[in-house]
Amino acid sequence: MRDASPYPPDGHVEPGGPAAVGTLQVDGVDVEIRKLSVSAMDNNVYLLTDLGRGEALLIDAADDAPRLLDELGDRRLTAIFTTHGHWDHVRALDDVARATGAPVVLHPGDAQRAGRQPDQPAEDGMRLAFGDAAVELRHTPGHTRGSTCAVLGGTHLFSGDTLFPGGPGATFGDTDAFATPGR
Repeated sequence: MRDASPYPPDGHVEPGGPAAVGTLQVDGVDVEIRKLSVSAMDNNVYLLTDLGRGEALLIDAADDAPRLLDELGDRRLTAIFTTHGHWDHVRALDDVARATGAPVVLHPGDAQRAGRQPDQPAEDGMRLAFGDAAVELRHTPGHTRGSTCAVLGGTHLFSGDTLFPGGPGATFGDTDAFATPGR
């Protein structure tokens, strides 16, 4: 895998600001990663695209459905993967799913929290394809029961709130949360 145009060094994008765009080659497939921030919560949203086929995967439809749909453009969305069901990660989920017809992939442990059942349940070790590329899902309970990360090419982790800048994700000061099935 090679980085053709990596993100800015700190990786931060501003809510409502332009997306950071990078291109990777993963198993012979050119994959574009677009990282954008939405809402006052500064939630990261990722759009991964197989550049050869124009098929994409959206990670965390957190908020601002019109902006996410605009960012999607003419790409064909194959799925919307939700890292966990907290309200700040799902506010645009139903609108984007309805507008695109893309299935929602969510761990069943967070279905009630997200306010919907998944169209496709996320399972540990599952491969989620977009074009000729795919991410591998890893169930990582602790932040919530259904927290799930996506790994692209063995080197890029999309962690939702499992990790925060500088350390472990939000467990609300409860060190036992790391050893339990989550909140």
